[in-house]
Amino acid sequence: MGDYATNLLKKQLRELTKNPVDGFSAGLVDDSNIFEWQLTVIGPPDTLYEGGFFNARLSFPKDYPNQPPTCRFTSEMWHPNVYADGRVCISILHNPGDDPNGYETAAERWSPVQSVESIVISIIAMLSSPNDESPANVDAAKQWREDRDGFKKRVARCVRKSQENFE
Repeated sequence: MGDYATNLLKKQLRELTKNPVDGFSAGLVDDSNIFEWQLTVIGPPDTLYEGGFFNARLSFPKDYPNQPPTCRFTSEMWHPNVYADGRVCISILHNPGDDPNGYETAAERWSPVQSVESIVISIIAMLSSPNDESPANVDAAKQWREDRDGFKKRVARCVRKSQENFE
């Protein structure tokens, strides 16, 4: 099974190297390990994250694509759908099948047809429109709802920091 995952990930990496997708770049953390990817997500235009270069780590399980990878920002990130430790909380990265909490349909959750590209596009969409309904970071969600100016300032700091670390 691991061979299938390895070959699929190699293929997806080749595709992304040949045909880069706007808004992010992807590569391996270490050439000897196809299961650990380094992403740089560019803050989407016309959002609070615009101009930022946010690094993230995508870790794939050995039974990929049956199970989803995990994604964690290694750059500082302030967002209702990103845990304090940087882990990204979006439906597409949740295990397949029905949501035990009843928030998501099986169709919104992970399925083996997803690819690195569809994951990152979902992350970019998440940056563009935070969902404060079931937040991963309660403090960020509260600030997003109640103190939008404070939220903007905090995100602007993250953007500046990401630019300094990018050079």
